[in-house]
Amino acid sequence: MAVAEACRLLDRCEPALLDLYGDPELTDGVETARMVLYLMDSRRVQKVLWRQLSVLDSMTTLLEGLESVQHLLTQPCPAHPESRARGRWKALKADSRAGVEEAEALLGALQSRLELIHTRQHTLTQLVHRLQGAKEQSEQLEESLQKAQNALRASESQLTQLTAEAEAVLRRLDNWQLLRDQLRGYVSTVQEVTQIKLLSVGQSELCVELRPHPSIENPSSNELEPLRLSVTWSHDDRFRLQVNPGTAGMVEECMQGPLSELSAALLEVMQRYSSQGDMLAEIQALHSSFAIDWRPAQRLLVYLKSASAVCFLEVEEGYPTSGRAKLLSVHRDAQPLDTAALQPHKDNLSLTEWLVFLCSSPLI
Repeated sequence: MAVAEACRLLDRCEPALLDLYGDPELTDGVETARMVLYLMDSRRVQKVLWRQLSVLDSMTTLLEGLESVQHLLTQPCPAHPESRARGRWKALKADSRAGVEEAEALLGALQSRLELIHTRQHTLTQLVHRLQGAKEQSEQLEESLQKAQNALRASESQLTQLTAEAEAVLRRLDNWQLLRDQLRGYVSTVQEVTQIKLLSVGQSELCVELRPHPSIENPSSNELEPLRLSVTWSHDDRFRLQVNPGTAGMVEECMQGPLSELSAALLEVMQRYSSQGDMLAEIQALHSSFAIDWRPAQRLLVYLKSASAVCFLEVEEGYPTSGRAKLLSVHRDAQPLDTAALQPHKDNLSLTEWLVFLCSSPLI
């Protein structure tokens, strides 16, 4: 059993590991295992030899005590003698058993130490791998730190340059803000004088709002709603002026020409709008009381009295001074009605008087 255990233990040993560390105690363990094998074989040989020697000693002792051959034949068989050889054999057997037990104990200790060596070898290998990884990581961190320091120095240089540029920009900005405040004052003054309000400005377009000046000849112009215009210009120094009538009542038109004639075009539109001030002011005021639609191109006022009754009034040029407003037709359910009975009590009614008359007339 001890021999088998020793063989298994030796099979598990790594000769390279034993040679690597060169531990003398491990070498003694291997020699002990070989000695155990040798002692086991010697024990079997000695056992056979002892039996043979025991028989030979017994025979020699018996022959020495015989007087004759006849005495040998009559001598009874002696009991098993306890000779000195048997005692020595028992002593050797006890010593051999003690040696086997000691060898087994040494083999157990050797096995424990080998397992501990394997464990320490595995731990040492892991530590070596970790150390290599930590070394590589440290090199990478050192390289990254160097790059970060270089980038920091470059950033500090750029920051110094940008700070100087920012200070210069701030000084220019202060000058621009001062200039902007001055220009705003100029624009406000110009708007008050010219009654032109700037609504928006783009790269090639601007929107303005015109409000006519009140005058003694045309006091109703102060009641007119502002007229909105959009002006666009091209790279060949030409403009395009678009009138956006909205509720103002102007004819939607478009004017074009070189930029040098833009002021004259704005003045023309303003004069045209102011010349119709009385009529447009009256129409704009009527929007809040009646359901009307002013068509400036046809100079036609459409009055929607109900869902089925629609009245059409024509406004002549020069109204209200030289022209007049007159009823053209009345339609009910898209069919024209006879307007002969719709004659007011006086001639030359204004638009407001016509609408009041038509609104109160039971014939429509």
